[in-house]
Amino acid sequence: MTVFNRNTPYNNLPLLPPKTALETTKVLRKTIDASRALAQLNGMLTNLPNPTLFLDTIHLQEAKASSEIENIITTNDDLYKSIVADKKFDNPATKEVISYKEALWNGLRDIEKRPFISTNLCIEIVQSIKKNTAGIRTTPGTALKNPKGETIYTPPIGENVIREKLANLETFINGEDAMDPLIKMALMHYQFEAIHPFNDGNGRTGRILLLLYLKLEKLLDTPAIYLSEYIIKNKADYYNKLREVTENNAWESWIIYMLDMVEYTAKKGLQRLKDVTDLMQIMTTEIKETLPKVYTKELVEILFRLPYTKRQFLIDAKLGTPKTVGNYLIALEEAGFLISEKVGKEKLYLNHRLMAVLEAS
Repeated sequence: MTVFNRNTPYNNLPLLPPKTALETTKVLRKTIDASRALAQLNGMLTNLPNPTLFLDTIHLQEAKASSEIENIITTNDDLYKSIVADKKFDNPATKEVISYKEALWNGLRDIEKRPFISTNLCIEIVQSIKKNTAGIRTTPGTALKNPKGETIYTPPIGENVIREKLANLETFINGEDAMDPLIKMALMHYQFEAIHPFNDGNGRTGRILLLLYLKLEKLLDTPAIYLSEYIIKNKADYYNKLREVTENNAWESWIIYMLDMVEYTAKKGLQRLKDVTDLMQIMTTEIKETLPKVYTKELVEILFRLPYTKRQFLIDAKLGTPKTVGNYLIALEEAGFLISEKVGKEKLYLNHRLMAVLEAS
């Protein structure tokens, strides 16, 4: 067995798959629960009239949660405003969260074209997150420290070594074998974080890869899940269990942690989708009854794509002239469905009931 020293670069990080029994009774039981929860979420998504309707909101929430793990914190209000408004927001945290969301979308688009997770894809993702030309770490000196400043892990060094580890990871992810894909996903995530191939953005890149893998393995046709919210709630456990694999080869507890994450977030995602679709049905009925001349199915969908909307969105959807759609929004506000706010030179309209559901869930 490889000897680990937290102060020495872990160039002997074992390759995948591990030479140990992984599919224990506990793991297999938990795999069944996690797979069932994912299947239920996937079933609801595929039965929605427009499965992509809520993707912007869901992926922004995942971006916000994943960034929060790295102590990059913004509010829902700032985040949604910055997406909708023409006015540029200067909050660095908000910009980073939006960059994460863009990186996730770019990754999803890439695997649609080429269903393969590669080293180059990982590099493209981190470059999209960091908005730079970052590549594989080439300089020594990277060490992960705890809040007391003590080194807890020193990742492999040397570009050739890192690329060799990533090539093995690429082969493992994309190869065909009898291993359950959710177990494989847990191994993949540990290995990527242990390789720590970049100077910055490793955690966020690794969490995007989880969503890409769920789609790649057809476990979720639409990756409408925010895995990172579980990690935020169990952050100390996340880092402890990663470290226990490195120091004690404790694969079982790590795999169970990851399966718990999948089950919890799939169930939470299912409930959140139900809450949002229920609200959408209620508001559809209310708008039809209160403002029959304003109501269209397309209008309601715009009000639920993101919590904030604006006149231009209705114009782009060809719902009327600028004056007509402006009057629609004024009528919706007067009837209590929306709340307006001036941001820069334009007026945004908040679907406050949708925001309340997102904040509560």
